[in-house]
Amino acid sequence: MDNSLNLIAGQLYLVKKPFTDFDGLVHGIGETWTYQGTNFLPYDDGLTLHVLIDNKAVVYRLQWREDAQAEIIENFKDYVEPC
Repeated sequence: MDNSLNLIAGQLYLVKKPFTDFDGLVHGIGETWTYQGTNFLPYDDGLTLHVLIDNKAVVYRLQWREDAQAEIIENFKDYVEPC
């Protein structure tokens, strides 16, 4: 698995700054999830974030392009913090 976001697998994280993912889903302040891992798809510059919410597997998709979520990916520690 890729770890471009420098997160720790099994760690609980809290969203401290809202962000919108590739699918248009807004992740608001106070949202919490447990990080599981990340996959990178070079063809589409896609970064898939695997998390657990209430013990259910969920994926958040981001795209590492300037016109998409590059700023979020490159500054992810500004958006989430460990709990």
